[in-house]
Amino acid sequence: MKFKIPPALVALIFGSALFLLAKYLPVGEFEFFGREILAFVVLGLGFLVVSIAIIQFYRKKTTVDPLNPEKANVLVTSGIFRFTRNPMYLGMLLFLIAFALKLGNAFNTLILAGFVYYMNHFQIRHEEEALLKIFGKEYKLYLKATRRWF
Repeated sequence: MKFKIPPALVALIFGSALFLLAKYLPVGEFEFFGREILAFVVLGLGFLVVSIAIIQFYRKKTTVDPLNPEKANVLVTSGIFRFTRNPMYLGMLLFLIAFALKLGNAFNTLILAGFVYYMNHFQIRHEEEALLKIFGKEYKLYLKATRRWF
């Protein structure tokens, strides 16, 4: 199955929504000591999670292309994939959380929830169906053993 919107573009769209909401909504601003440092740490964690996942895919010589999950030839279940089935999407969520923290608007949590909903229903679900066809029982066991996000 072909997906129409690349996940990185989806994250960019949701990031734009975070910015617009923070800029034009006159309420919801928050501040706390260390907010910008926390945003930086969360951003770094996001980069680390995504980088580790991509390196693991390349080491196993399987596709990192989310638009064509049917091209996967190896089921990666070790390393970071023991803790999350979707570390690249988790990394994108961490990027968005960091950006939301930097912007400092509490209502951005609604947009973050929207990103998770979108990814679960329009990206991950289709990927899981494709991977189930390829890897069968092995993937079904992995689904039961490992959480989708964290």
